[in-house]
Amino acid sequence: MSAPTAPAPTEPMTHRQIMEALSGLLLVLFVAMISATIVSVALPQIVGALKGTQSQYTWVVTASLLASTASTPIWGKLADLFSKKLLLQISIGIFMVSSLACGFAQDTGQLIAFRAIQGLGMGALQVLVQVVIAAMISPKDRGKYNGYLGGVMAVATVGGPLLGGLIADTSWLGWRWCFFIAVPFTVIAFFMLHKTLHVVSVRRPDVKIDYVGATLIAAGVSVLLIWVTFVDNSFAWLSWQTAAMAGGGALLLVAATWVESVVKEPVVPLHVVRRRTPALAIVASLAVGMAMFGGSVFLGQYFQTGRGYSPTEAGLLTIPMMLGVLVSSTISGRMVSRSGNVKPYIVVGSIVLTVGFLGLSTIDHQTPLLLIAGAMVLVGAGVGMSMQNLVLAIQNTVPLSELGAASGAITFFRSLGGTIGVSVLGAVLANRVAAGINEGLVKAGIDPAKAAAGGTGTLDIQALPEPFKAIVSTAYGDATGHIFLFSAGIAVVGVIAALFLKPVKLRDSLDLPAPGQPKEPVAR
Repeated sequence: MSAPTAPAPTEPMTHRQIMEALSGLLLVLFVAMISATIVSVALPQIVGALKGTQSQYTWVVTASLLASTASTPIWGKLADLFSKKLLLQISIGIFMVSSLACGFAQDTGQLIAFRAIQGLGMGALQVLVQVVIAAMISPKDRGKYNGYLGGVMAVATVGGPLLGGLIADTSWLGWRWCFFIAVPFTVIAFFMLHKTLHVVSVRRPDVKIDYVGATLIAAGVSVLLIWVTFVDNSFAWLSWQTAAMAGGGALLLVAATWVESVVKEPVVPLHVVRRRTPALAIVASLAVGMAMFGGSVFLGQYFQTGRGYSPTEAGLLTIPMMLGVLVSSTISGRMVSRSGNVKPYIVVGSIVLTVGFLGLSTIDHQTPLLLIAGAMVLVGAGVGMSMQNLVLAIQNTVPLSELGAASGAITFFRSLGGTIGVSVLGAVLANRVAAGINEGLVKAGIDPAKAAAGGTGTLDIQALPEPFKAIVSTAYGDATGHIFLFSAGIAVVGVIAALFLKPVKLRDSLDLPAPGQPKEPVAR
């Protein structure tokens, strides 16, 4: 499709033009982001209806996150080489078709495969929307608009379980509409952007796509996450399977690093991520990613499986986190735009995030809901203050020609944090739950082997006999705190990285000045 004539780089879009295009960008980003978590509360129903297993439970979420993570840097690099608007329209099409396919899945194998394809569209939309916004708006003004962006992304991430619970509990809809609901909104966003989006496209004649590096990165991450899923369950930590999978994954990533250092157009440019600000921002983003995805997925499961609430009630109980994210991202975005300083908000956000995780690490099956809500507000506020400001910090340190690659890199590592979070925390939770169920069965005088044959491993708690129901529910409730203690440890690393960030003062121009040219003054 041919894009309308774009304004010249020296003629920035007016506020009205920006808001018209931004409405379509935020709509499609909201739908893409919410698709990552909308299934979290409905997963027990989905996996039960499709006759799936416990290991498949986590992979319904992980498959889309993994595909999104692996493809994000590729889309970011393509945005530096081809029409940003055309790429955005293609990614909307991929996402829309795969969402339909997920809704029609007949077993968990099909659903996981379609979710992986959906993840390709999700990864594209997440990075391309940020790249397009960066191409339309100068960094100094971007903080104000990034407040809207961060709020939409965070509300979509945390609000997904609420919407999924409502859909799953509505008899005339059912869980399949967790996927169908995305289709009409993507159609609307497609035509809105076709009409309102005007961005400058610079096609370079010497285009080189790093397919080898992209394949090695995807393969390395995939092998390691599959190993994390099955270790200490299907095979031991010290086994030939661990050596083959962990060692093989590490070797693939080492090979990917070498390829990225020698190819002309790397998907993850090492000269960008080696710099102090991008490197530290990437480390901090790993912690934020774990908070976004791990928090929403496993808190929803905690309320439903560990405390006995319905899907709708479980979704409603995640609202404190959503409010924390929405308020903090909006306020901090405006304050960053006004002051031009980014680092203080990232540091405070990382600390608040850590404190929130420490609060969640104390929960069990009897923790008062008010205490849980307080900890969730802190986690949400930490995510809101740090998530988009980390993107803003890294975008402010690279020239316009590297904007797509830099944005893709930080989005890649944030998504990687979420993928690792869901996989690792899911594995930890499964092991703790299994141990808790066995302990509860022994205390009740029940043989664990006979109980397992009777179906105590099912995710449909309500279908269990009363003695088993209480034991399984208690095991889930008590195990959840352990995974958030692990998350708090990762968040501490994010705090350290944020403290060592260089102070960043936002620039007024879209691009960095050429070498030898004086820097443009920054408004105070």
